[in-house]
Amino acid sequence: MKKSCIAMLLAGGQGSRLYALTAKVAKPNMPFGGKYRIIDFPLSNCANSGIDTVGVLTQYQPLQLNRYVGSGQPWDLDSTDGGVYILPPYQSAGERGSWFSGTANAIYQNMDFIEMYDPDQVLILSGDHVYKMNYAEMLRAHRAAGAGCTISVIQVSMEEAPRFGIMNVGDDGFICEFEEKPARPKSDLASMGIYIFDWKLLRRYLVEDEADPNSQKDFGKNIIPKMLAAGEKLLPYRFSGYWRDVGTITSLWDANMDMLSDAKLNLFDPQWPIRARSPIRPPHYAGAGARIVHSIVTEGCVIEGQVENAVLSSSVTVGAGATVAYSILMPGAVVEPGAVVEYAIVGENSRVSSGAHVGAQPDGSESWGVATVGPDVTVPPGVTVPASAMIYDSSEVQP
Repeated sequence: MKKSCIAMLLAGGQGSRLYALTAKVAKPNMPFGGKYRIIDFPLSNCANSGIDTVGVLTQYQPLQLNRYVGSGQPWDLDSTDGGVYILPPYQSAGERGSWFSGTANAIYQNMDFIEMYDPDQVLILSGDHVYKMNYAEMLRAHRAAGAGCTISVIQVSMEEAPRFGIMNVGDDGFICEFEEKPARPKSDLASMGIYIFDWKLLRRYLVEDEADPNSQKDFGKNIIPKMLAAGEKLLPYRFSGYWRDVGTITSLWDANMDMLSDAKLNLFDPQWPIRARSPIRPPHYAGAGARIVHSIVTEGCVIEGQVENAVLSSSVTVGAGATVAYSILMPGAVVEPGAVVEYAIVGENSRVSSGAHVGAQPDGSESWGVATVGPDVTVPPGVTVPASAMIYDSSEVQP
């Protein structure tokens, strides 16, 4: 069962900043880009990088995510000597069970799973980022540098830097300081939340951190600073490709719009396919009155109206005379004849009734934002859902 490197994928996030969209689903299981779920990206990266053993740590709303990941077959991660394993929080004999209290605690609770494979290194991943990355190249850099920990970093603007954990690098090329969301950052190298650790070293720090009653049990807040203070070699691995944390409504909308541009993230690269558990649906159908411009339209869609600069997931219906523009429609969404959806996100199995209007074009004001309709919501006929509105339930939009 010896493995050189295994991955631990943190996929238990609630995604509270996505509000209505994650009220019933974990953020990694959020539909994305028409055909995918967010978790498809790190799972595909693992498979393409030759990492065939992945522990998926679930917590919030795990049932749908567990069902989606299944045996790992869609990502070619169902091998007999590795594969995908769902790892929820659990209760040991004589102990009180609890949720993972932090990212480091989540790994600590699953040390027995890691020990089964006796890895030299452990790759720690987040389940809520959209990107393509070859982890094997990062692993080679880690080993060549003799690092105890390697942290993937991406260059951001100095204006954006206060939103991230910032890595400051010394003259020797190793990380000399870590700042969590600094008001006055010294560097523009932001942590991507992707780590490679030598397992034996990490194991020692996890055990020590778990015994610390004052620790928040977090990699960025506790483990990394403690390793720096102890003089461990922490290597920054610079990543220059597309990467997006889709943790807010605006970033989720932006990232979906990025899918309309190959220059942002090429989904047609046969050398690095992004795999997904796709539903079996018929081909999409465009009626005689349909007009589809610069959009993603997935299987099972029926289009009778106008769709422009939009991302439509499977089994979406756009009725005759309806308009969908600069919007994201998640699986099973229905836009009835004559309705308008613009600059909006419509959740799974929701319905925008005839004559309703969801969203509005940007007006330059600070109050403008993407309108969001949560899953399983019906917007009644003639109702207007304004820009920035967040609809959790059908009762909030009664005429």
